[in-house]
Amino acid sequence: MLEVKSITKRYGRITAVSGVSFCCHRNETVGLLGVNGAGKTTLLNIVSGCMPPTSGSVLIAGEDLMKQPTLCRRNLGYLPERPPLYDEMTVEEYLAFVCRLREVVGRDIPNHVRNIMELCSLTDVKKRLLGHLSKGYRQRAGIAQALCGDPSLLILDEPTVGLDPVQTVEMRELIRKLGEDHTILFSSHNLSEVQSLCHRICIVHHGRILKEDTLKGKHGEGERVILFSAMGDYDTVLKTVRELPELKRLNLKPVNHDGFVEGEATVADGKDSEIRLFRLMAAKDLPLRYLSPREDSLESVFLHATQEAGEI
Repeated sequence: MLEVKSITKRYGRITAVSGVSFCCHRNETVGLLGVNGAGKTTLLNIVSGCMPPTSGSVLIAGEDLMKQPTLCRRNLGYLPERPPLYDEMTVEEYLAFVCRLREVVGRDIPNHVRNIMELCSLTDVKKRLLGHLSKGYRQRAGIAQALCGDPSLLILDEPTVGLDPVQTVEMRELIRKLGEDHTILFSSHNLSEVQSLCHRICIVHHGRILKEDTLKGKHGEGERVILFSAMGDYDTVLKTVRELPELKRLNLKPVNHDGFVEGEATVADGKDSEIRLFRLMAAKDLPLRYLSPREDSLESVFLHATQEAGEI
């Protein structure tokens, strides 16, 4: 649904986004995760067509955004960090106005607006001025305007920022529901939010994609970490663990005072790796204090990626 190819954005000598590439498949929710100032908003402004890139291209449903802007914009709805609301309009008037901008057929607008208000739980406030709405309702109105014209791709920039805990939960439920029928790309620096909503993440740092991965909670793919403590000399333990065919990375600590070597073996996500490692250790007469699997949390993945890049 969305393909970003080698996007770069420069402001004079400052490079805000550098060679970013990623894609979003149909009905997939992808999160851009990064600290404040990482380049997430700049990237979303480019993907939504609000800002041209210095180089690179954006394809929406196979069409080039720079070459076919009108056609591409029919396929996307955008909620910027500050919702583009007209405070002097009522909710119903505003959504009808946006529908006209999005070229919805006139006779279909009332029904279209009614359906969007029901989906976004705005029906009870449809006659209220936007300027009189709470922060939570304003965010809902912002998402509602992005849905006008029934776009296939939704781009949401920090959709829960500034909301109280109750409003945050309600907004996440709305995004989760929208994800059943839409492709969603949204930015956040909230780890739990990304964990609960996304199929995949892209960790953004200093305008670059540091890591792109599937969240295990959604598809069960990726890597797993096996923690172990074995009695023996360092070289023997090292050689033994390296016999695991699915081993990807190994981190061993030196032999401690009671003769045990502690380690973390990162393996390709599959079955029976712990059993194979146990049998390897037993065959080499390496007594085990413990051997257990551990899946990396999103927090550890994020911290590891940013630490390697020199952020922390």
